[in-house]
Amino acid sequence: MNKSIFYIISFCLLTVFVLLACKKEPIPKFHYEYFGLEAGRYVIYDVMEIDHDQALAKHDTTIYQLKTYWGQPYEDNLGRDAREFIRFRRDVTTDPWVLSDLWTGIIDGVRAELIEENQRVVKLVFAPSLSKVWDANAYSLDDEMECYYRDLHQDTTLNSHFLDSTLVVEQANYFNLIDTVRKYEVYQKGVGLVYKHFVDNHYQFASDEVVNGKEVYFTFVETGIE
Repeated sequence: MNKSIFYIISFCLLTVFVLLACKKEPIPKFHYEYFGLEAGRYVIYDVMEIDHDQALAKHDTTIYQLKTYWGQPYEDNLGRDAREFIRFRRDVTTDPWVLSDLWTGIIDGVRAELIEENQRVVKLVFAPSLSKVWDANAYSLDDEMECYYRDLHQDTTLNSHFLDSTLVVEQANYFNLIDTVRKYEVYQKGVGLVYKHFVDNHYQFASDEVVNGKEVYFTFVETGIE
């Protein structure tokens, strides 16, 4: 073989080897955007709450609108970068919004947390996968709530709105002759929570009559930046 051709081939092979050796590993995608946490991002929901208390002969239904808003960043008491999570409420769409709650949102490593009424709740764990399992109440005083993902990065339709890149967080799902407990939340990438389903009802034995319990449903209406 001609020496010039040999050197050219050797140089090309060496160049390919060096390029392959120096090729960077792809940056892992954690999909933090599912939590929202974007300054100025708001979401409006139609909310229905149902309270059951047979002892008081009460089965009350309350319907209202809720608006959540990601406000100013600040450093929390643990030295972490946090952001205000502000909630407003109104009874009908013609009413002005009234401040309801001031919570805190934070992404701490692989955990997305909301501090709700001084209770620290782990809403999401990154990166989302079907093998992830976590206790939403690991840092709160509430009972353990084991969560896991399903329907990752799926398109869905809620309240006539087409939503791309959503996932479902399963929180509780069990039924027997005296209990019906069904809890899950749907999140959209870049928006945050878009649907909440909370049912915790308790019945007379082998009866359809609710003795006590609570139901809460958040249904997505709109989102935007203010």
